[in-house]
Amino acid sequence: MLPIRENEILIPKYLEKEELHLFLETARVHGLDRDYEIFHTLAYTGIRVGELCALMDSAANAKESTIKINKTLYNPNNNSTQYVLNTPKTKSSIREIIVDEEVINNITNLQKYNEMEKAIKKEAYHDHGFIFCKRGQFAGYPEVIKMIQLRMARLLRIAGLSLELTPHSLRHTHTSLCAEAGVSLEQIMERLGHKDDKITKTIYLHITKPKKKEASQKFTELMRGLKNDSNVNKSLTTE
Repeated sequence: MLPIRENEILIPKYLEKEELHLFLETARVHGLDRDYEIFHTLAYTGIRVGELCALMDSAANAKESTIKINKTLYNPNNNSTQYVLNTPKTKSSIREIIVDEEVINNITNLQKYNEMEKAIKKEAYHDHGFIFCKRGQFAGYPEVIKMIQLRMARLLRIAGLSLELTPHSLRHTHTSLCAEAGVSLEQIMERLGHKDDKITKTIYLHITKPKKKEASQKFTELMRGLKNDSNVNKSLTTE
């Protein structure tokens, strides 16, 4: 879905559900190391890419199927070893969200692999508990945001999808598909860590407008049916 204007507000780029399925299947089949886990998590949670890179083992609760968002990665120079962990800008961005079973399974599998690599590399491993961490030379360090952007562009090319899409587009995609599934605006805002966001509201209203029209049409059809039944009964009575 390319950007369109809704009441003079530009709706950002996002993927339709069929496009998201294609993108994730492309990541599953053609993705590089951890690609599927990274993009599936972004798409199914709506968290920011900086929040994903900052996720630590302590933030994931497999038993409760939740992840806690309380940090974001800052790494403007894209240097693996020179990163800063910041607290989110707003209080509403600090949140705990329920996630589905596959997200938890992906996180658990990454944690198991990280433990294996830590046992092999020992002191060379950057042991700070990052879930979506690098491997190889900088094992244990949080993944660089720029690398995730480059990997997404690669998968978009393979899938034949718009190269204008970015990791943040998956956050907008999560908003649109939650709205399409009937999740309330309040629930979506809480999930995304937004107290108030014009873009999120615009996407939500854009997606739900046809549903509201459909509801009105269904109500009208229902009442029309009752009216027709009433006319038939009156006709039978007069006869």
